[in-house]
Amino acid sequence: MNPHPIPPAMAKAKGFTLVEVMVAMVIGMIGIIIMMQVFASAEGQKRTTTGTGDAQSNGTMAIYTLQRDIREAGYGFNAMNALGCALVLPAPASRTLTQLGPVIINPPTAEVPAGDANTDTLLVAYGNGEGAPEGDVITAINGIQLAVQAPGNFHVGPPADRVVAAPSAPLVGCSLTLATVSAVVAPNVSVAGSGAVEGGTLFNLGNNPRLLAYAVRAGNLTVCDYLAADCGAACTALDPPTCSAAWVPIANNIVSLRAQYGRDTTATADGIDTWDQTTPQFDPLKTQENFACLWARASALRIAVVARNTQVDKGTVTAQAPVWEGSGGAAIDLTARADWQNYRYKVFETVVPLRNLGWMATCTIN
Repeated sequence: MNPHPIPPAMAKAKGFTLVEVMVAMVIGMIGIIIMMQVFASAEGQKRTTTGTGDAQSNGTMAIYTLQRDIREAGYGFNAMNALGCALVLPAPASRTLTQLGPVIINPPTAEVPAGDANTDTLLVAYGNGEGAPEGDVITAINGIQLAVQAPGNFHVGPPADRVVAAPSAPLVGCSLTLATVSAVVAPNVSVAGSGAVEGGTLFNLGNNPRLLAYAVRAGNLTVCDYLAADCGAACTALDPPTCSAAWVPIANNIVSLRAQYGRDTTATADGIDTWDQTTPQFDPLKTQENFACLWARASALRIAVVARNTQVDKGTVTAQAPVWEGSGGAAIDLTARADWQNYRYKVFETVVPLRNLGWMATCTIN
């Protein structure tokens, strides 16, 4: 028998003391703090992983697209009498490009308006025709009918093949006109307005030649097709220029595009000895053949694409801007954006051989 029974009223009043409640609250608050810290850390790691994955995907897409087109550069017109000539384009572009080359780094801004600050632009040209890449000799001319050795390589479509007619040998002041095949009756190919001359060369660029302008605009890698729009007129004169829908984004969060020619400047033509951004230009004291030879000696292109993650961090996460092989150890300039250090970056770079130029005979630069 319990000698000291607890009265019913006191039993109902039994519970936690104030001290116990306060201790429990402290323990709960510590647990919440720990959980919040774990959550914040996990969320930061998630943003980093997601952002890095986005940069990886965007950079891969950008470098793959550029590499694919540059590999084709020069196909269909890889001959000395075509390289470096001006190119007259039909509508809708209706303009004359300064020169025809496989890949032109930073062409005149009237042709490819500058992109974001501290980035390069590219103009890539190639065809998809069935004819010989060195062209087909024009043996006779009767009006718009051009007699060639292999008329079966030309087609009226639809769509019809596009062609350019070049002189028989490199000619100072040469100008090529992109024209359309209207009929093929062996041995003749009918082409109006080609400017062809007997003994010259007819180059078949196929039914879908490409003249693609690339530029980084508003943090995106964009492309414009000169056979679909006038890429030069598609941008305003603002700084940076504002461009129309003719410039199509193909990869997001691309903050830099850099490029260099790999050229052989020696007399022996024994391989690349110089990497630079010097686009071949005609020297009035030298010949057109010498000018074309400068293009023929550009046998590779080195490119770098810098992709940025999508998440901006509150603090500095990139203390030093990335570098690439062509920068000589100098950092790629990303300071056009004030908060550039609050993003993470990944550099994609490669060397793309201009393989279509390698088919031509060696030439001598004098």
